[in-house]
Amino acid sequence: MLDKTVTIRNKLGLHARAAVKFVNLSNRFGSSVKIVKDGDEIDGKSILGILTLAATQGTSIRLLVAGKDEEAAVAALVELIANRFDEKE
Repeated sequence: MLDKTVTIRNKLGLHARAAVKFVNLSNRFGSSVKIVKDGDEIDGKSILGILTLAATQGTSIRLLVAGKDEEAAVAALVELIANRFDEKE
């Protein structure tokens, strides 16, 4: 299992459009993806779960990824977050 802490950088945080992008990317991998924020752990392949986190800009979250393709999954998800979910701000 890989454990990576990242900070949400885009202005609107993990809103619906960003959550859809995260889930779509997560679902490309066979590994399980969990997100932890303030002690709450949710399924990173669930749009509703991600939205319940209410992760705003500047929020730190932990990605817990386990499976055969965990390294590729973490790299892709970290890149998506670092690139602000392909948003300008």
